[in-house]
Amino acid sequence: MGVGVCILAAPEILVGAVIITGAVVVAVAIKGVLDAYELRHPYPDETGHAPETKPLADTEHALQEPQAKPRLEPEPAAQDWLPPLPPDLPEGERSRRCEPRRVNHRGGNDPHNQCADKVPNNSFPGWDVFVNGKNFDALQLARRTLWEVKTDNFDTYSAFLQGRVIKDQVAEMRLERGLALACRFDFRVGVRSEAHQEALEEAAPDLKGFIVVMDWC
Repeated sequence: MGVGVCILAAPEILVGAVIITGAVVVAVAIKGVLDAYELRHPYPDETGHAPETKPLADTEHALQEPQAKPRLEPEPAAQDWLPPLPPDLPEGERSRRCEPRRVNHRGGNDPHNQCADKVPNNSFPGWDVFVNGKNFDALQLARRTLWEVKTDNFDTYSAFLQGRVIKDQVAEMRLERGLALACRFDFRVGVRSEAHQEALEEAAPDLKGFIVVMDWC
């Protein structure tokens, strides 16, 4: 209250205060311009070169521009998982991996193993055949044909279960066929019914000709 009385009592003081206040405002404005200039034009570094900076407009544009999403490569189809043997694999290593060796049946499913043993002209009845890292159910050595047998009671399954079985078996058959062909063996799959055969061939036309109905099992 005392200061107010003094200003009113002395108009010349009021004029001086306005001048001083204006000078302060101008000084603050000048400092702001200088700070902005320094931000856009930094001082040179020790090498004498000023760091390169982008204009403010470009920086704001970069912040607003969405980042490019990485390009997703299409997943390979199931039949493209192979070949499991590299093309430049030494012939000795290829021969070792592709040489058929008899191994014990995998236990737990005697009816399945009996059906595999009865594959016509089976060269190793009573055994599985190990080729290229996989136990196959049977081998017709004279025809160089590896076999897998499916003893599912497919016709008795619900539609939902049939769909699941077909999906799983198609993936397995493509893998097994690739392993066999990589070692220059033919490949066959035996099933117990025409319905099972047709369902597999409908789901995977590329397997047509590889699936047969077993009349011995």
